Amino acid sequence: MATKIKFSDSDFADRIDQLVNARRDTPADVDGVVAEILDDVRKRGDEALLEYTKKFDRLSLATPADMLVTGAEIEQARSSCNNATIAALEHAAARIEIYHKKQVPEGFDFTDEDGVRLGSRWTPISAAGLYVPGGTAAYPSSVLMNAIPANVAGVDRLVMVVPTPDGILNPLVLAAADIAGVKEIYRIGGAQAVAALAYGTDTIAPVDKIVGPGNAYVAAAKRRVFGTVGIDMIAGPSEILVIADSSNDPNWIAADLLSQAEHDTDAQSILICDDEVFAESVISAVDDQLDKLPRADIARESWQTHGAVIVVEKLENAIPIIDRLAAEHLELAIADADEFAKKIRNAGAIFLGRYTPEAIGDYIAGPSHVLPTSRSAKFSSGLGVPDFLKRTSIIECNVDSASKITQSAEILAEEEGLNAHALSLAIRHLKP
Repeated sequence: MATKIKFSDSDFADRIDQLVNARRDTPADVDGVVAEILDDVRKRGDEALLEYTKKFDRLSLATPADMLVTGAEIEQARSSCNNATIAALEHAAARIEIYHKKQVPEGFDFTDEDGVRLGSRWTPISAAGLYVPGGTAAYPSSVLMNAIPANVAGVDRLVMVVPTPDGILNPLVLAAADIAGVKEIYRIGGAQAVAALAYGTDTIAPVDKIVGPGNAYVAAAKRRVFGTVGIDMIAGPSEILVIADSSNDPNWIAADLLSQAEHDTDAQSILICDDEVFAESVISAVDDQLDKLPRADIARESWQTHGAVIVVEKLENAIPIIDRLAAEHLELAIADADEFAKKIRNAGAIFLGRYTPEAIGDYIAGPSHVLPTSRSAKFSSGLGVPDFLKRTSIIECNVDSASKITQSAEILAEEEGLNAHALSLAIRHLKP
């Protein structure tokens, strides 16, 4: 069963430390394989992509042009989908767009007391690459959550890559791409697809930034190409932290915990509560529900290996633990959740109240479900419109304003031993 930690345990602090510091990293051998693939694609381009696609996805493509998913294929995929599902995707897309339009930042332009004009403007990146999992882990919701913020930001070119094992393309993924306005789609995946987006090939022009979730190979590839291109984050296994009091239905909380455990055997689900009897009820409910889940084997291994139930004396005592865990998803299934949330510093997304399960954020709430994992919510945020924008500073001096600030700049340049800097200032004869 999952780890159980009680505040009355003599080693409570040590066990919390172990939980916080437990690593679920990419194995070293994965990184070595990825390095070879990236180098090969950089050197051989399309030829390497076709070979890796045949090797890993069991898909033989006759020419590089066959990597591109055609407009006819997209249209056929969309028409093959259930109308109710298409309507659900459109509903989600509309909500995601509304939310992200609120994120668009405004620039500013002002003249300070020295007469210097200063400003800041935001411009979109030119091209974004969207990695979308394929095969058995096909998530049309991820297409919407990655593409729509980029579209709202004004990115000119969206390029989607999606692995197609045995040539199978999930029609809902293509339908979601169509709804989100993605027209350039390639049936490639893995580290080789990340390499193509970063370095470019004769068929696939490079992008400026790569976003989207993937397996350990994709994560390792994104880490290695960072610097050549931007990336959203290094996404690890999914996480949920549920804070619950005994007024909840244990079955609800169990379902919430399993909603993340079923993603991956390395996913992590943690419950913190202030009632040991309630904790045992949730553990029992988890066991009952595991017997009925289609992905029970995955969820059970995740729960037993990485899951935890923490019983504290009172919920206020959980705040430091919450901030240390810095969970991707934080559910506050408690009374006055809003006030409690104000005390929390680190979380990818916070779900307030008993009627806001994390799963609502995965699909329909509005914010992107691409969120920081592996404790990185301590220093990073979920994907949004600003991730597809660049901020540029604007500075303008005239004769009068430059004369008021140049002398101080020249002094600082000389102190740093950068004499050409000082000359660049002094040569204009702007000293007062």
